[in-house]
This record gives sequence, structure tokens and C-alpha cells, in this order.
Amino acid sequence: MRDVVIIGCGMTKFARPLPGSLMDIASEASLKAIGDAGASDRDFDAVYLASMASGEFAHQTAAATALVDELGLIPAPAHRVENGPASGGSAIREAFLGIASGMYDLVLVTGAEKMSTVPGEVVTDVISTMAHYEAEYIHGVTLPGLAAMLTRLYMVRYGLTEDQLAAVAVKSHENGSKNPYAQLSHKKATIAGVKDSVMVADPLRLYHVCPVSDGAASLVLCSAEKVHEFSGKPIKIAGLGQATDTHAVQEREDPTVLKSVQIASRQAFEMAGLKPKDIDVVELHDAFAILEIVESEDAGFFPKGEGGKAAEEGKTALDGEIPINPSGGLKARGHALGATGVAQVVELVWQLRGEAGERQVKGAKNAFALNFGGFGDNSVVTILRRTS
Repeated sequence: MRDVVIIGCGMTKFARPLPGSLMDIASEASLKAIGDAGASDRDFDAVYLASMASGEFAHQTAAATALVDELGLIPAPAHRVENGPASGGSAIREAFLGIASGMYDLVLVTGAEKMSTVPGEVVTDVISTMAHYEAEYIHGVTLPGLAAMLTRLYMVRYGLTEDQLAAVAVKSHENGSKNPYAQLSHKKATIAGVKDSVMVADPLRLYHVCPVSDGAASLVLCSAEKVHEFSGKPIKIAGLGQATDTHAVQEREDPTVLKSVQIASRQAFEMAGLKPKDIDVVELHDAFAILEIVESEDAGFFPKGEGGKAAEEGKTALDGEIPINPSGGLKARGHALGATGVAQVVELVWQLRGEAGERQVKGAKNAFALNFGGFGDNSVVTILRRTS
């Protein structure tokens, strides 16, 4: 396999609503990434667009084909990748495989979602279709409902406190306040404020849950042997992992364990030749505060049952032992579904380049991103390494 590097990245602000159509915001992020790579005059070998629900939200199917035309990249092959909220991570993985195999040399990966175009109840329903149809969806199960049940079970089993759960949200909002791309950059939080916010699904409150978002993020990938042809600063994709788990949560041996996260993380660490202790900065898929806690454990950064305590003690803060979600995460940056996995990697590229501004993690060399699909039934891990 050939080595693959990221040489360009770009992002729109995440917002609700964000002006422009799905193609407008996807093009904005793409052009930023192409310009950052110094690839404006180059022909791309392929374009991957990650979008979970472009048809349902934006009335645009064949969205990757539309983006290629919008960008003037014809005749580049176009691929839309749909893997629920893990669409972005999957698109990066597919682009990596295309380059590593020798099929492609230069690939554009963009994630985009326009969620503000339909009513909130439609958004909830579309997202809920990720659940098992017969066992969950037709009985009214929603993703916040599943997260609430995980939270309550985890609290009983491991003694997670409301203050520890709130600490995750407070940290995310603090980081998001330093991120000009974050949807909630204007909103900081306190422990008391989180605990007093409106109940969404007991015991999860408003500040434990990510917002509905519009947004786009983009990456330019190329083979390491071609990197000298571009002006972008290369960051190596050192490890990848992907795994699935049972679709219906009730069928899992232990619902507090995210097996897909464990397996995908092990795969990525093995490929990269690294261990959790070697990672300097992390982006986790915190659609709900409990997910950051459980993912941080199942990825190997903390022992089982210790993730909440670690957040409360500041170990996951920007200046902590293992900074998690310097972007503000899905909680504060926003969660534009198909864009999320790409946005996580864009943030980490900026971190490894030393370009993250106020939220910069000092001396970061290795980075870890987890993009989480469904309710843990399909997880994608990407590990990045600074090359100089």
C-alpha cells in the first residue's frame, strides 16, 4: 500500500440555518480545501461526497455528481457515501483506499448536510430511521431515547454523577467558544446551567445533546510520492479502522460497551503502530455527552467507568492529559451529519499543523478521530501523524 497524506482542508461555519443550498456550502468547503492544497489547476482522480440525507433534507439525490459539476471537475468519478452519521469517516476511508491501491493520486473528500430545510420533527424521524425498523423504529425509539437509556444504565453501573456528565458539556462549550466555525461559539456553559437546562430524554438535558446543524467540511488527499507537486502542508493518514455491532441495541451483550469502537480503535492503532498513550489530541463523536465518556473508554484512553471522572478532573481539557474535542465537538461545533466525520479530521489537521488558534494543543504530533454511525453499530477511526 502507498502512503496517503492530507494536503488541504477547508470548512464552512456550522449554523442553523446556514445561508445557501447544499451545493453552495459543499462547494465553499471544497474550494477552500483545494486552494489550501495548491491544487486549483489540477484534475482530480475522484470526488467523494459524504451526505447522510441529501435527498430527504435538500431534495438532491446524486449529490456527488452535482458537486463535481458545480466545481467544474468533470469528468472526475463521483461517489456519494452514506453511512449514517459516520458517512464522513467512511468517505475518507474510501478515498484512502483508492489512493493507497494506486488507482488514484489526487482525491477530494467533502462532507455536507443541510438540515434546516425541513421541520424539526422530520429531522428527528429521518435520524430515527437508523434504528432497527422492526425492533426499534416502529415502536417510537429515537436516538436521544437510546442515549438516555445508555446514560441511565451507565450511571447505575459505574456511578456516573450529574456533575461529571455536565462537565463534558461545559468543556465542549468552552472549546467551542474558541472556534470561529462552531455553531454555538457564542454560548459558554456552567455545571449549574447544564443541570438546569430543559429535559430532552431523562436524564439527558438540552446541554447534553448536540444541535441540528447545516455545514460542510472538505479534505484533499494525495499519494505521499506526489506531495512535492503541491503547496499544502502534508499530514499522514497513519491508521484506519472500521467495525460494526448488532443493529438493535437490545441484542448487545452489554449495552454500556461499544464494541465497534473498541474493534475499530484497535485496528487503527495496530495499523499506525501506536497506542492510546501516544495520541496527543482527540476528536470523539459526542452527539450526546454520554458518548464522549463511553467512547473515551472503549477507544482505550481511560479504564471502563473512569471517563466521567476524567472529564470532571480536567484531564480532557485543552491543557489536560488527553485533550478531547478541541473543536467543541458535535456538542458545540455542531453536527451536520455527513459533514461531521470530515470536520473532525479537518480540526485535527489544523491541530497537527499548529493552525488551531486559541484552541491549539501544544506540540501535537499524533491525532485520533472517531466517527460514530447509528447508535454504535458502525464506527470509523482515523489516526493522523504530523510528518515534520
